[in-house]
Amino acid sequence: MFESLTERLSGAMRKISGKATLTENNIEEALREVRRALLEADVALSVVKDFTDRVKLRAVGQEVSQSLSPGQAFIKIVKAELEAVMGAANEQLNLNAQPPAVVLMAGLQGAGKTTTVAKLARWLKESQKKSVMVVSADVYRPAAIAQLQTLALDVGVKFFASDISQKPADIVQAALKEARIAFVDVLLVDTAGRLAVDQEMMAEISELHKLLNPIETLFVVDAMTGQDAANTARAFNEALPLTGVVLTKADGDARGGAALSVRHITGKPIKFIGMGEKTDALEPFYPDRIASRILGMGDLLSLIEDAERKVDKAKAEKLAGKIQKGKGFDLEDFREQLQQMKNMGGMASILDKMPGMGMLPPGAAAKVDDSQFRRMEAIINSMTPRERQNPDALNGSRKRRICVGSGTQIQDLNRLLKQHKQMQKMMKKMKSGALANMMRGLGGMRGPGGFPGAGGPPRF
Repeated sequence: MFESLTERLSGAMRKISGKATLTENNIEEALREVRRALLEADVALSVVKDFTDRVKLRAVGQEVSQSLSPGQAFIKIVKAELEAVMGAANEQLNLNAQPPAVVLMAGLQGAGKTTTVAKLARWLKESQKKSVMVVSADVYRPAAIAQLQTLALDVGVKFFASDISQKPADIVQAALKEARIAFVDVLLVDTAGRLAVDQEMMAEISELHKLLNPIETLFVVDAMTGQDAANTARAFNEALPLTGVVLTKADGDARGGAALSVRHITGKPIKFIGMGEKTDALEPFYPDRIASRILGMGDLLSLIEDAERKVDKAKAEKLAGKIQKGKGFDLEDFREQLQQMKNMGGMASILDKMPGMGMLPPGAAAKVDDSQFRRMEAIINSMTPRERQNPDALNGSRKRRICVGSGTQIQDLNRLLKQHKQMQKMMKKMKSGALANMMRGLGGMRGPGGFPGAGGPPRF
């Protein structure tokens, strides 16, 4: 996400960071690069103009701290204004209503509403400890109701059955009644995709809104539509009293125009951002963290939260104990580490949140490919348990069998074995306890005050 924007902005920041003083000329030169980067990222022109005007006003006005170099001060101003464009802070879902709190989901066809309903249901259940019921009022799209039923079963929330022969108004009223009887905390209502120009469909969703009186009305929009996402959200906001926006498919958007335009154009906060297809790939939208990622500063807090939520703590502890006892690091352990990384969204997702990404050569981040890790896992899966525990026993015939089974080449297998050897050496050096701290860090990476390892040796 934001790869191209990060590259361009990082280049502009590098140019000005070496300046001895901030002058109107070098500020204007840097802002030209920033303006071009934002426009190429499909950020709305009005947003770009307002953003650059505000940065220039603050930078030329010598808002420079004594402890910062002029270049650092400029970067600080740019980061602060990026946060301001996207919203000063994360705006949480408002569920302060007599149960059930009703959340109505609206959006265009193909924006990913049904999947987002399931993701939000899972987030509410796991992060907020809420009981959730979902219902589909989409009687127009074939299999929409069945899709939501399957997803509800997958994430473990209640599903209210509906039928395409029913009217959407009758469906939502019956669902609301059932949610009250079942003492459900939150009722999520999936609606049919519609166009802002479709007056009949817009009238239908307005009627649903009046019937339900939802505490939250979220507009689900595809981030890959760029600034059009903001314009569509504004059109919907004129027909519905929206309370927030959910950006979907952000993992496939290298530009970031939607994230930087929606709040400014609609006045509505981005509350969640979808970062993948799986039901756990929904994150609360934190403008400060996104601004850091855009500027290549990373997002360690989100990385830590990902690890806390998705890494198997028991396996991390078990491996740490095994290494400490000097039992070695076999290919079974290697496979588990690959799976843990996959659970966190893969290497690209992890690198996106690591500080210093802005210092990589242009295009380097975009070349990160998780396929090599999938290939490694396939090779290990093709081995017998004994071979995983003792890879030194692999002879020519065994290697050929493994390669045929995994659909790979001998070179791939040899490369894997070489990398495993290197990891084994590293594990032996870290046997003293640093490794145990590192592995346990995967299970509890938040130190006092919310920072990794604060108050003690680094545990990340």
